[in-house]
Amino acid sequence: MDLINSLFPVRYSAFVVSILGFIVSSFYFVASGQWGLAVWLFGGLIVLGLHDVQQKKHAILRNYPILGHVRFLLEFIRPEIRQYFIESDAEAAPFSRAQRSLVYARAKGASDSRPFGTQLDVRAAGYEWINHSVAPTQIEGHDFRVRVGGHDGTQAYDISLFNVSAMSFGALSANAIMSLNLGAKLGGFAHDTGEGSISRHHRTHGGDLIWELGSGYFGCRTDDGHFSEDKFVLNALDPQVKMIEIKLSQGAKPGHGGVLPGPKVTEEIAEARGVPVGQDCVSPASHSSFTTPLELMAFIRKLRQLSGGKPVGFKLCVGHPWEWFAIVKAMLESGTTPDFIVVDGAEGGTGAAPLEFSDHMGMPMLEGLRLVHNTLVGVNLRERIRLGASGKIISGFDVARTLALGADWCNSARGFMFALGCIQAQTCHTGNCPTGVTTQDPQRQMALVVPSKAERVKNFHYHTLESLQELMQSAGIHDPSELGLHHIERRMSEFETHPLSELIVSLMPGALLKEDQVWPDVFQRHWRQASAETFQHIT
Repeated sequence: MDLINSLFPVRYSAFVVSILGFIVSSFYFVASGQWGLAVWLFGGLIVLGLHDVQQKKHAILRNYPILGHVRFLLEFIRPEIRQYFIESDAEAAPFSRAQRSLVYARAKGASDSRPFGTQLDVRAAGYEWINHSVAPTQIEGHDFRVRVGGHDGTQAYDISLFNVSAMSFGALSANAIMSLNLGAKLGGFAHDTGEGSISRHHRTHGGDLIWELGSGYFGCRTDDGHFSEDKFVLNALDPQVKMIEIKLSQGAKPGHGGVLPGPKVTEEIAEARGVPVGQDCVSPASHSSFTTPLELMAFIRKLRQLSGGKPVGFKLCVGHPWEWFAIVKAMLESGTTPDFIVVDGAEGGTGAAPLEFSDHMGMPMLEGLRLVHNTLVGVNLRERIRLGASGKIISGFDVARTLALGADWCNSARGFMFALGCIQAQTCHTGNCPTGVTTQDPQRQMALVVPSKAERVKNFHYHTLESLQELMQSAGIHDPSELGLHHIERRMSEFETHPLSELIVSLMPGALLKEDQVWPDVFQRHWRQASAETFQHIT
């Protein structure tokens, strides 16, 4: 091979074969009138090869004309090859085949039972389980709900324990939004709009909505991008809107703004967001309506008043602990509290984000949820404020574990995307979603037949809560509120296991209000350095 390569570079072999093929096929075509297709084929390859050696963008193509395209083809289909032929059923990247198959089965109403035992390594560190009881309970039904709001004469909403997490129209297709909302209506659970606001597709079927307000104030913004009270009232008083959620940050890319390029701002998206058609739509990294924790509480108070007393809260991926502590101190100082808080884990995220943000920015759900829960317990506000949580929640066990960590309810985004038919192609940001879930291409989204997919959304919700019911019964639990850290066991090593209650710190009620208490490290380091008047760390 070295001798051949010294006489003629093998990397040009495809180019040379194309030239020879073109010459032979041309002679044969002239002589017999046949092989015309071969002439065009080899001619096209020659043109491609000439382009490859002259272009200056890809070194591989200059060195390997024609042949180099095979490398790009293999790279392009690598995720599908890996997903379908290489990875194991239990290998999560980011969701395993087993997890996706579970959602597909439940969404279709098919059997989710599996023979021959678990495929998980029960001896591996990190494996978790729920201990069962010799005296199982019997729970009537699994339409589990928790009441949000209702304080001081405000409106209340009985939210399901499992709901559709925030995904905007624009990120999802019109048919996906309609399917999710119709499914939510059929199943009696809530559908978070995402920061893209309420589109005409959210309103088509009338399912319960959680209206998310991001820093762009879409659906309630002035021409210069600030908050508009008048426009807010028009949407907030809609009976379909059950709760209002201020988005401080999200798990996918906390602390990062975003831009929807002008060409993607269609008439429908512009209508929902209140922005001009065809112009860049900017989501700033921070809000303009408040710059301090006390101003955030005032904004919550204003939204609650303007909405006629509907539950108002906020969503965040926890970052600097002192910023969260400052918000809690603002609650104590102002006397205003949100009706709910949604903790979005850094492992969450349906849309595209810079790799560094996806991998290394923000606090995972376990740590974030426990910090929020413990802080509210420590200042005696936990009973007043409901907690939602999101971040890779797929199964009944995921819900049970999240409730045990301190949540009152759970949200799922990618789980409901799988219910719609998402195959984890991970092309959400390209507009080329193969199943029509995350695209604005009218032809591609026609693949989603709304009544059929809505039924799958409803089924996934139904059977997930049904599995939660069965887990709770086997554990001897009567109500989801009884789930605690002591119910979840975790393997630390091959011969050591502990309940989460022995591994995770829990504050006593009112502990942060007493200076003589011994606080866990994070509170010891940052609680006194937090101020209701600023998000900055006070030294």
